Amino acid sequence: QVQLVESGGGLVQAGGSLRLSCAASGRTFSGYAMGWFRQAPGKEREFVTAISWSGGTTYYADSVKGRFTTSRANAKNTVYLQMNSLKPEDTAVYYCAARSSWNGAASYSRLDYDYWGQGTQVTVSS
Repeated sequence: QVQLVESGGGLVQAGGSLRLSCAASGRTFSGYAMGWFRQAPGKEREFVTAISWSGGTTYYADSVKGRFTTSRANAKNTVYLQMNSLKPEDTAVYYCAARSSWNGAASYSRLDYDYWGQGTQVTVSS
């Protein structure tokens, strides 16, 4: 079992930045790919970004490319989401997720992730 705890959410003006963190505990973090998803009120949970176990492969949704960056520090069992040039449409609850796969590969699909955090609210005002 892996426990995930997100932090760093909050209220920011459009154009501002936030950095989310996701700390993993419990079972070894080793080999897990990590993803970030978000869910706005009344909408489906959607993919934001994912990073492979090694950090060598990253994926981004088109809506965040060039503005968001994901990274990880495996020695700290932590993954990060740096969000710049935030827009009101980025407002959502952001979730991190862990995927156990034999090769540590990341995935776009939320169905591929085994563990989820409780989420952190990000609100971008116009």
